[in-house]
Amino acid sequence: MKKTFMPTVQTRDELEALQLKGLQWTVNHAYNGSPVYKAKMDDSGVRPGDIRSLYDLDKLPFTTSKDLQNGYPFPLLSVPFEKVVRIHASSGTTGKRKVLCYTQKDIEDWTHFFARCYEMAQLTQEDRIQIAVGYGVWTAGAGFQLGCEAFGAMAIPAGPGNLDMQCEFLIDFQTTVMCCTASMGLLMAEEVNKRGIKDKINLKKMIFGSERSSDAMRKRIGDLLGIEHMFDIPGMTELYGPGTGLDCAYHTGIHYWADYYILEILDPETLKTVPEGETGEMVVTTLRKEAVPLIRYRTRDLTRLIPGECPCGSILPRHDRILGRSDDMIIFRAVNIYPGQIDHVLSGIDEIGSEFQIILDRKKDGKDYMTIKVERNEGVDKSQDSDLSKRISTQIKKEILVSGNVELLDYGSLPRSERKSKRVFDNRDND
Repeated sequence: MKKTFMPTVQTRDELEALQLKGLQWTVNHAYNGSPVYKAKMDDSGVRPGDIRSLYDLDKLPFTTSKDLQNGYPFPLLSVPFEKVVRIHASSGTTGKRKVLCYTQKDIEDWTHFFARCYEMAQLTQEDRIQIAVGYGVWTAGAGFQLGCEAFGAMAIPAGPGNLDMQCEFLIDFQTTVMCCTASMGLLMAEEVNKRGIKDKINLKKMIFGSERSSDAMRKRIGDLLGIEHMFDIPGMTELYGPGTGLDCAYHTGIHYWADYYILEILDPETLKTVPEGETGEMVVTTLRKEAVPLIRYRTRDLTRLIPGECPCGSILPRHDRILGRSDDMIIFRAVNIYPGQIDHVLSGIDEIGSEFQIILDRKKDGKDYMTIKVERNEGVDKSQDSDLSKRISTQIKKEILVSGNVELLDYGSLPRSERKSKRVFDNRDND
């Protein structure tokens, strides 16, 4: 019998019963194992015995990245040190890194549900998976590789960058699946096209992590490589690492592993639940995590729950691709904007490429100005610039309610990266 990594529960009722059992275990484990969690719950007037249903989740206090940074180097640890077998750290940009401890069971659980990602993507043990993400203290390389080996496919631990080696591996090892950031996916697609080696490789699927992949970027990669599927894989160090969900072959949203964590979508200002289908902040509560359980952890990532059933028939619920982060919000002339909103508008215009930059300046008149730099698509003539820039600015004004100057560039003018691409350059603080 073929091994499966999917949940054993068959219905939503069974899934919710499993979640309640996991929630009760987590609250009791954290309360008794972590002085920080115990103090938080005591201050909120809640005890483990108060959690009798999933509706009691909102009685629990929130956890934030500050709790992880303030507790450095071993924050929220809820097990004795002798049970810790590994640490990973995030690539945080401010203050101390967020360091997370793992027990052996945590590693095994993470490996199991990461293997589920490969199963959801309909891979087989015949696949050859080129893992072009960062190795080391980061979670990416370890997660992708452990999951691949547990699933039973061939892992090619290439790491990021080094385009010569990546292309050589694609040809020599006949890689069928590549795991990388979406930015590196575009870089590789353009490189394969530039080197004329498309007919020498066997790449069929790509799995993107670490950053949002726009529809325009995915279309460009698909056109250049002719691959069957591109999947989005979410994850963060706090929640084990990458692999906490995947969109299935129908690409109607990301199935998340609700048997390992509860996902709430809350208004980031009021911290109240938003209606299903509306955008809010992801707040996660783990159900099995031993070393550093998370209770109502505010991720700052913005997305929405997708209502209804997926055509694939899975009982696992879905959330949309990540729109951005609540702390990445741009306030421009009193309007709140997320880079993902501009990305969405640009993705709907065929004559432009997927790469863009948002430049914000404050001029001598005291007003803020926005410039959006975007590449023409290949084959689009400069003579169309005037009409095209007007169309882009009109669409942005219509959908996002702000005005910006659109600057069109030759295809390939903006920098490519094997890691996350920088999209926003806010010079207002420097003025």
